[in-house]
Amino acid sequence: MDNMETAEARNGVPTYIVEAVVALLVIGLGLLVIAGTRKLGTGWTSDGPGAGYFPFYIGIILCVSGAGTLYQAVLGKKRNTEVFVDNASLRRVLVVLLPAVVYVGLIQFIGIYVASAIYMAVFMTWLGKINPAKSIAGGVAIAAVFFLMFEVWFKVPLAKGVFHPLSFLGY
Repeated sequence: MDNMETAEARNGVPTYIVEAVVALLVIGLGLLVIAGTRKLGTGWTSDGPGAGYFPFYIGIILCVSGAGTLYQAVLGKKRNTEVFVDNASLRRVLVVLLPAVVYVGLIQFIGIYVASAIYMAVFMTWLGKINPAKSIAGGVAIAAVFFLMFEVWFKVPLAKGVFHPLSFLGY
């Protein structure tokens, strides 16, 4: 390894910051559960616990455990300052994660089949370094097989999207 790779490998997000962010997310989830269960009724009714009784306490447990993790991550004596992920590894993860997030968003608009065909073709071309024409053919073929399997053979409709680009097929 040269000096540039060594220096880059040492840079990144410390583990305690990642732990603190996850702890805050757990606390947020707990608060969301608590808020949702308050509408259902968290008390004891004439025939037993209300619909939100047990989820309410699960929300409290989430908040308490998140707060404990947050305290340990930020103020604990054994705070882990090692790099959680270096910049090069984070880049490799984001190369896959960000397109996946876009793919999930596209499903809402153009449906799972068209979005999947695009997603597979882009990945086969971009990461697989496969000829774009072969990538497009492969993406369309795989999406078509899944369309036939779910829509035609199993009769299980999957997300068509707001724009429903395959409506001309009658599904």
